[in-house]
Amino acid sequence: MTEQKHTHEPMNVDEALITSEAFLIKYKNVMLGAVVALIVIVGGYLGYKHFISDPKEAKASEAIFKGEQYFGASNYEAALNGDSLGYAGFIKLADEFSGTDAGNLANAYAGICYAQLGKYEDATKYLDKFSADDQLVAPAILGTMGNCYAQMNQLDKAAATLLKAADRANSNALSPVYLIQAGQILEKQGKNAEALEAYKQVKVKYPNSFQAMDIDKYIDRASIK
Repeated sequence: MTEQKHTHEPMNVDEALITSEAFLIKYKNVMLGAVVALIVIVGGYLGYKHFISDPKEAKASEAIFKGEQYFGASNYEAALNGDSLGYAGFIKLADEFSGTDAGNLANAYAGICYAQLGKYEDATKYLDKFSADDQLVAPAILGTMGNCYAQMNQLDKAAATLLKAADRANSNALSPVYLIQAGQILEKQGKNAEALEAYKQVKVKYPNSFQAMDIDKYIDRASIK
């Protein structure tokens, strides 16, 4: 598995959001943070399913294991579409094992692979098929969807999805990241009051988070515009 680390770093508040191109490039860069978090989380999940679950689930988990390896090595094309050695690819496996937990997870992997390949519309299609109720994987998927919408310049949808991800996570690790992303999108749209509210949530609800250390800069910027 990939090294278990989180890279949720705050975005540089001193960079001016001058052009849409420069603005949206930032979201592609931070998307990897959610991907790394997801790798860590699903790795343990798949291990459990592989050794303990019923036969159908075990078969599905075994089938996507090679894809997980490709994914961890950033070989997203092979992870998605398979190889010549018998691995079918997340796209086919999500369909073949539809209705299983591992098949559900294959949708998430496929969506993130598409996102990393810059195919954001396809990414949202598969990410939207993923279903979970937890406070870790589900918010990470929503956050990745929000970043995909930002890449497609669907900024209203991006901000709303990121705010939903922050609320769903309700954690120091994920929520401040998504709140700041949503705030910057809202600022880009000239919705400073809404951006300010997002930043204030970081300060009030997650004062012990890493992002809270610099949140006053965001608040001051949104307040004076």
